[in-house]
Amino acid sequence: MKKRVLAALLASATILSVVGCAKDEGTSGDTSGDAATSGDAATSGDAATSGDTATSDTPAATVTEAADGGKVLNIWCWNDEFQQRVKKFYPGYTDNGDGTGTIDGVTVKWTSNPNADNGYQIPLDAALKNQDNVAADEKIDIFLIEADYADKYVNSSYSLPVSAVGITDADTAEMYSYTKEIATDASGNLKAVSWQAAPGLFAYKRSIAKEVLGTDDPTAVQEYVANWDKFDETAAKMKGAGYFMLSGYDDAYRTFSNNVDAPWVNESKQIIIDQNILRWVEQTKTYTDNGYNNKNSLWSEGWAADQGPDGKVFGFFYSTWGINFTLLGNAGEAGFGDWAVCYGPETYYWGGTWICASYQTDNKTLVHDIMYNLTCNADIMKSITTDPEVQDYTNNMKAMDEVATSDFKSDFLGGQNHIALFTENAKKIDMSNISPYDQGLNETFQAAFKEYFDGKIDYDTAIENFYNNAIVKYPALSRP
Repeated sequence: MKKRVLAALLASATILSVVGCAKDEGTSGDTSGDAATSGDAATSGDAATSGDTATSDTPAATVTEAADGGKVLNIWCWNDEFQQRVKKFYPGYTDNGDGTGTIDGVTVKWTSNPNADNGYQIPLDAALKNQDNVAADEKIDIFLIEADYADKYVNSSYSLPVSAVGITDADTAEMYSYTKEIATDASGNLKAVSWQAAPGLFAYKRSIAKEVLGTDDPTAVQEYVANWDKFDETAAKMKGAGYFMLSGYDDAYRTFSNNVDAPWVNESKQIIIDQNILRWVEQTKTYTDNGYNNKNSLWSEGWAADQGPDGKVFGFFYSTWGINFTLLGNAGEAGFGDWAVCYGPETYYWGGTWICASYQTDNKTLVHDIMYNLTCNADIMKSITTDPEVQDYTNNMKAMDEVATSDFKSDFLGGQNHIALFTENAKKIDMSNISPYDQGLNETFQAAFKEYFDGKIDYDTAIENFYNNAIVKYPALSRP
């Protein structure tokens, strides 16, 4: 079983570790990659391309009513995660063996561009803007979005309300509320649906826990990381025993950035650094100076190696997709049974993927069926979670509660039913402070502080570098 599961997931894990979920980011994983300073999203000055706006500055689309009769279903995404879900769980999908598929005589064409550094948004925006000028079989029918820039597309005319393709309130009743809130536009229209919910947990190595803490039991280990003071105390214990608490600079970032008091950008379009982000800076500087982390960057080779059998890092913050798609692949067969999860010091989320219907789709019925089966069909949702080669946490409260209270277990996590923990944290997710700028500003902020953590520049210089690079990326924004 171990080899079969591992082989099936290594490809997904590799992709996720490069681009994040969404996702990320993987897919659904994170997009907070290493470097976000190139500013390539700003060169054109086009608001829609740069990700600089959600509604008023987005070029107007010629909105058309969803229709049927299209011969090609064009789906845009940033990796193959959604493609794999469709292949395995959508009834009637045939893989053509050439990167395309067929459903009821309609050819399914997949277009993928890497997510990091706005690399997915830029060509997507250009293609959406050019919809009126291409042949019917080249028009986008479905495009995927993730949390860090969902607001931009939800509040644009390029996405249709899901009701326009026949998805009803009754269909979405069991979805976690935050997954609907993030995809609802300013007029109250639900514009996208997700098969995932992405609450986060703290994943730790059982063998290290036993050696240093005397126990690997998730309930007992939780007491050592229940808040940030205890987390810091445990970091010192790990250091004293020859281990690192975290792999590098970025590992804890999402637990801070997801608990801010306000969005990155205020009503005056000024970039505001939240105090919780600055607390991440303070903690990461302390961990770097004290040797509590291994000075790696998210998605780097060193970071991946720290999750392997010879890794000396105690734990990693991961959301649902990360456990089975990234951590499992990096840990390898030797890692089976040597990992577990607990709640950690703070509730957070990381990533998630939403399905949008393009405003010019000519495959209304097929778009509806894909949305419905992969995000509303409780039986399929439950199958995605319990399938031993997938075990993705899905966006259906009833299905997840059933799995959480069942005898379901993860071999990789030593027999633990981690779904039970995810269900608790999923109920606490707050998306009220997201903005259209989250991907670019999160990436840019993390990149700007790497040299500060290593002692190469001072704090004020890091702040200045952040603002300068952020405004290159988003020219319409300013510093306070």
